[in-house]
Amino acid sequence: METINIKSLTSGYRDRMRRLALMDPLDELAGKRTKDRHGLDVDMRGLGMLTLLFFFERRLSRRAYQTSRKDVTEFLLRVTADTYDISFSQMEKITNDLMEVFRPVDGKKRRYQFFNWEMKEEDEISYTIIKDNGFDTKTTTQFYTLDEDGLELLFATKEFYSEFQISINQLLLKQQINKGQFHDALRQVREMELNVMTLVERFEKMRQEIVRSIISDQTFERYKQLIEEAYERFEREDEEFNTLKQFIQETRDTLYSENLKQKETESYELIHRIGNELDDVHYEHTRLIELTAQLRNTAIATAQESLYYTGVQSFNFEKDIVATILGRPLSPDIMRGITHPFLKVEQNPTWSLLTVLADQNIMEERSEQESYHFIEAAEDTAQQEYRKWLGEKYGALMEKFLEAYETGEINSLRDWMDELQTNEPNLLSKRYFYSFWLFMHQTSPIHQDDVAGHDSETILKYVFEQIGHKQLIVTELDDVIRYHDHYSIQNMKITIEPLPQVNDKLDMQNE
Repeated sequence: METINIKSLTSGYRDRMRRLALMDPLDELAGKRTKDRHGLDVDMRGLGMLTLLFFFERRLSRRAYQTSRKDVTEFLLRVTADTYDISFSQMEKITNDLMEVFRPVDGKKRRYQFFNWEMKEEDEISYTIIKDNGFDTKTTTQFYTLDEDGLELLFATKEFYSEFQISINQLLLKQQINKGQFHDALRQVREMELNVMTLVERFEKMRQEIVRSIISDQTFERYKQLIEEAYERFEREDEEFNTLKQFIQETRDTLYSENLKQKETESYELIHRIGNELDDVHYEHTRLIELTAQLRNTAIATAQESLYYTGVQSFNFEKDIVATILGRPLSPDIMRGITHPFLKVEQNPTWSLLTVLADQNIMEERSEQESYHFIEAAEDTAQQEYRKWLGEKYGALMEKFLEAYETGEINSLRDWMDELQTNEPNLLSKRYFYSFWLFMHQTSPIHQDDVAGHDSETILKYVFEQIGHKQLIVTELDDVIRYHDHYSIQNMKITIEPLPQVNDKLDMQNE
């Protein structure tokens, strides 16, 4: 038999017993006997575990400082609604029992006595699962939160540990930096990196597993929910990464601003390394979010298609259709329903006698190149009439605006629309009103010399007639105008100025 190093074997024995001691409150709860109104035994240990998970979730959501016993009671009532029949008053008593186990009434820490085989003497461990965390004097409400020992108890549960490992690491990292334990914090960052890489590998394998394993809608929905929950959790962790980076930067600035001694210089170097390595972990975590999003958008869709084609391939026409039709007599209505998906759309070729009176295509015997040609398309008459009508409307709008502009009180589109809201509100409900000003902004500056670029039927013809020997300048402003439910437009500054060449002529005449 090989020689066993007893000293090495018992090294760290107290820490191991500490982890066992943290489970003692849950074992104590398991011994409590409570029944609901139907006589069912209530799982007190399970409710204790749910309470700790509730406190941890509140801490992740930044609401840890507002968790009271009433919050715990309402949570337990909601989570046990479909399992137990418990009144609110009874659940309040259960909550008090749970809180007294996790946090004794006397406020002292829980104690766990054992024999320390490393030191060969009796030893004792003190710990606190839940601690006080503020008091509201107005409502006389006491608030609670998880202590570090409570967090450690949750870490010891495998399922919770695997699902929220990164979130746990983030909480521990912040606590270690707060206490100045920079060596432990650096180790925590490296453990976090391993956890992120492990998750990346897990989701890479999950991609193949999803396509291969989904054989029913129930399986598909379960995988879909799993990925959705993971994606939401990763997004919360990403926000926490940004908070941690800001916290590390503030700690680094504080250390740098103080008088640096030898020890403080080492701390500054450590916090600098922690910040750099945390950036690397955050980058890998961002890749994990992208991978999860890709898994949600592509792999799930692929699995759904795979499920569809699996059903198509398993379909047997002879057995599922022919045997059904021939095996038992069916009514015409049922027969029509069975065969309908396999029938083409009904098509009945018809010929009307009126085609005899239609124009005949009389062609001379010409070469193929001369016989076939396309008829040139002419502009639609209705389109010409619409352009003329729209041009008249644009001209009328310009005439109304010029009348208002000459008063000297109109400098922008909003000013004019305010006036129209009082005098002619119906005009603000016309679509051409808004298209007109959009057109004016696109073609600004507008003056009569532009008529050379348009034909006689242009929609701007009447606008040019109204402007005369001036130019219209339209420039957009920041605010948006909305006087109608269906339309909105950006405000515009509108000015009317003489053409530059007209100004030159007037100056020469004055000279």
